Amino acid sequence: MIRCKPLLGTFVEISVTQEDGHIAIENAFTAIQHVHDLMGFHNPKSELSEINLRAHTQAVEIHPWTAQVIRIAKEVHLESMGLFNCGIGHRLVAAGLLPQHITFANHDLGGIEDIHFLAPDLIQSSRPVCLDLGGIAKGFAVDMAVRVLISEGITSGLVNAGGDMRVFGNTSFPIQIRHPETPEELIEIGLLKDGAIATSSLYFAKRDHQKSHIINPLAQHCSEVHAEVLGSFSILAKECVYADALTKVLALSNNEHHPCFSRFSAQALRIAA
Repeated sequence: MIRCKPLLGTFVEISVTQEDGHIAIENAFTAIQHVHDLMGFHNPKSELSEINLRAHTQAVEIHPWTAQVIRIAKEVHLESMGLFNCGIGHRLVAAGLLPQHITFANHDLGGIEDIHFLAPDLIQSSRPVCLDLGGIAKGFAVDMAVRVLISEGITSGLVNAGGDMRVFGNTSFPIQIRHPETPEELIEIGLLKDGAIATSSLYFAKRDHQKSHIINPLAQHCSEVHAEVLGSFSILAKECVYADALTKVLALSNNEHHPCFSRFSAQALRIAA
């Protein structure tokens, strides 16, 4: 049984091996929608927008799912030596890739390292921030959908959110990655069983005359912020939230053996342009 819905700025496909999985699939889509409602940058009333607006002036109580994503983001930021940082929302706003809800002087803005937990679900920022969780929340949404499916008795299947994919159970699924030079061509890399994969690339940025959405948070000059990476960068991991975040580390480091991959039991796959 396969169902597909537009969510998370892409199309989300859920496939299960059982024919009586209608309710479980709908509940999985509900979980994905909840992640989108909490952490979507485009919604000025989302919890993420509230963090960006108020966290530097007062403590903000957040949903446990948002707290979990922020904790993982801080962990990956630390292990990647700063290559992964969600505090790049203002860069994407300036490039016209995200809407502008608030105005901060760029030199005043902090990053994910400035978010501090006062309690399990209570945070405050030591500096103004413009967080964008788009580089990690999609993977988290996939994981939450899988959790729902398993809790409702689904024994195997997959959730695919625009290339952020997780397979669970005893069934293997073929994995295809777009060719970085000719995105309409698919490269089959093998079968995936009980794991996750995510891919980052600039497949259509040049075609659409857009700036790169892969931001280098360590860039010293404005001209180097939008990383013009070549090729496609995929990460295989146990959970999709880590696969999603670590693709940015691979794309920016261009190092398939970056030490943080082993820290999260992940494997890197780079397809050269």
